[in-house]
Amino acid sequence: MAPRKLAAGNWKMNGNLAALDEIDVLIAAQPAPGCDVLICPPAVLLHPLKARVGDKAIALGGQDCHAKASGAHTGDISAAQLKDAGAAFVILGHSERRADHGETDAVVAAKAAAAHDAGLTAIICVGETEAQRDNGQTLALIASQLDGSIPEGATATNTVIAYEPVWAIGTGRTPTNDQIAEVHALLRERLGGRIEDAAQVRLLYGGSVKPGNAAEIFAIANVDGALVGGASLKAADFGPIIAALEAS
Repeated sequence: MAPRKLAAGNWKMNGNLAALDEIDVLIAAQPAPGCDVLICPPAVLLHPLKARVGDKAIALGGQDCHAKASGAHTGDISAAQLKDAGAAFVILGHSERRADHGETDAVVAAKAAAAHDAGLTAIICVGETEAQRDNGQTLALIASQLDGSIPEGATATNTVIAYEPVWAIGTGRTPTNDQIAEVHALLRERLGGRIEDAAQVRLLYGGSVKPGNAAEIFAIANVDGALVGGASLKAADFGPIIAALEAS
């Protein structure tokens, strides 16, 4: 049986309390979506968004967590604190965290282990830069990131993998269907050596997913959903992406 599809919205450092009205619009348009729907807002919005969502069919997630459960780490947030605020997921190893904060695969793996310990599902991100793509390093780089970023004890229940080519994030550019298929096939095969139920691990594509290209992307083998950035901020954009995933 194929994994249940997942549409995950990453709001990044965008949004405020007023932006939560978009969730009301999304729920009204799709009160019972045929796929899993996830919103990962800035951490300060998690608790009020949880109150807004209530028992509706939308899960919430964080955008990062610390590898430690608690301690003298000013400005950081633990996985347990995210869980307490209403999160069920957390995005880890996003290219912006790797680039802006120097996060290594080992750091990502440690954070993912902490997320698992707290009862969160870790969305572990991998992806190549434009230079790495042009130099033919994509598959080797993705394999290395995947191997180094997955902690022991990862399962299809507590782990999601997101492929996000760095050069496609927020640029309006996307890889060809064949390029996406090639990477997702590698991910599925590589996971087989690490996770017993690898066929059930959800593989998301992320990088300029829009209403206009979502259906085409979701038709690609081993694409079980999307990690959506800017288009997840507005129900008018995210709704059609969810609908395309439901129909795939």
